[in-house]
Amino acid sequence: MKLLDERIWSLFKRNWPQTLIYWSVFFSFGLCIAFLGPTILDLRCQTQSTLQQITWVFFSQQFFLLVGSSMGGLFKKTLLSSLSALFSCTLIISLVFAIIPLCHHIVVLSIVMALAGKAMGVIDTIANLQLVKLYQKDSAIFLQALHFFIGLGALVSPLVADPFLAEDSCVLGANWTANSSSSSDLQHLRSSMAGHGAALHNISQYPLHTEGVVVTRVSYAFWIMALINLPVPAAVLTLMYYERLLPCSSNHPRLLDRSSLSSMSPTGDNGQGHGSLFACCNPAKLRGRPATFFILHALGGAILFITDGIIGSYAGFVYTYAVSPPLLMGHKTAGCLDSIFWASITVGRLAFIYLSYRYTTPRLLTFSLVGVILVQFLLLIFYTSCVFLFIGTCVLGLCISSVFPSMLAFTEDTLDYKGCATTVLVTSASTGEMMLQLLVGSVIHSQGSYAFLLCCTIASFIGFCLFLLFLYVQRVHRNCQTDSSKNTDMEEKPKTGGS
Repeated sequence: MKLLDERIWSLFKRNWPQTLIYWSVFFSFGLCIAFLGPTILDLRCQTQSTLQQITWVFFSQQFFLLVGSSMGGLFKKTLLSSLSALFSCTLIISLVFAIIPLCHHIVVLSIVMALAGKAMGVIDTIANLQLVKLYQKDSAIFLQALHFFIGLGALVSPLVADPFLAEDSCVLGANWTANSSSSSDLQHLRSSMAGHGAALHNISQYPLHTEGVVVTRVSYAFWIMALINLPVPAAVLTLMYYERLLPCSSNHPRLLDRSSLSSMSPTGDNGQGHGSLFACCNPAKLRGRPATFFILHALGGAILFITDGIIGSYAGFVYTYAVSPPLLMGHKTAGCLDSIFWASITVGRLAFIYLSYRYTTPRLLTFSLVGVILVQFLLLIFYTSCVFLFIGTCVLGLCISSVFPSMLAFTEDTLDYKGCATTVLVTSASTGEMMLQLLVGSVIHSQGSYAFLLCCTIASFIGFCLFLLFLYVQRVHRNCQTDSSKNTDMEEKPKTGGS
């Protein structure tokens, strides 16, 4: 245990500047992904739009996050291109926060959020790719820390926004005193729309003006978040300066040693097949690969499609489930569930940093996925218990928190870092978070709130079955590699003897 600690610590000391940069940009990612839910009603007032119109902002961000994830691998070839892309994307996020208060039309706001979504997608892919490249077989520990910073950013963002949110109607119409929505109604709407605007049924009873005097202070929240995020692009630029990647860089010692820089060759040919999602489909790179190589990519992507979809669906609809029969929980009490869920995910990722070098990745994944299924089954059984819903939400967040970083590290290790696993898995996770949430929302709308737990339970069971299949295919893939290497050795021996 001590030797392992020293080895990992030496790896971190060798690569600490890059590692801290990748962790910090994921804080930006979390900051940007979590602010929209709490502020959406104030943004509706600012743009003087309806609830149905403002939900296009959610779709715009999510869709372009998917686009950015699929394109992010294009910037991984050299250290200069990676850091330049991260600097641009984190600076864009700060600029987006600063510009949002100036967007008084729904179309303009949607375009700005599309820009933010694309920047987030590029950050997501590059940071995961580069950490896997730096640490390879030890990457699970550092990926857990990376995803902890998403949770940290996602916790900070609502805390900054909360003091500036309107407590009553933020568009004062001519007859606002007679039929304005109360502060509890607005809180109910905010919590209902936490799932990227997917739960929009039964909202006609809440009168929300689109014409009148706009009274909202949410602009201050965005400007504060812009300032909080500003040190991140500054840190990326500083690293670029010290690594002599800028024209103005002077001849001072580099922060990164030669061994870490060697992983980034000037030509970008570092022996890995990563690129954009489209570059991964290049027939020349895929020729000669065994069938198990493609099946592992597909299974890994499918598992994260499901687990990230469960995270998005649970965070989006647990409030709707709690305030519906049979629980009929109070709005304020139910509103805490989403925060508890994200806090549990953040704490879980922090805990799994230690567990990742104490236990093997397959064992951690098995524990996590079995835990997710058991919690979902218990939530189905005790569906009338408000107390167990809080307990189950907390345990579910802890169990599911480590699946993405662990699955990513495990898939890359299985493929010997030669495939497009990171690009495929990151894109699949983004797709699942968007698509599964829409599917669960439509099922809840047609079948009732109980269908929410049923959908998540079925999805988690399918995810575990896919993981068992992944373990079987992984063993077959390892055996194929062993057989091919033995055949190669046997072919080389006669040549050596003849010479």
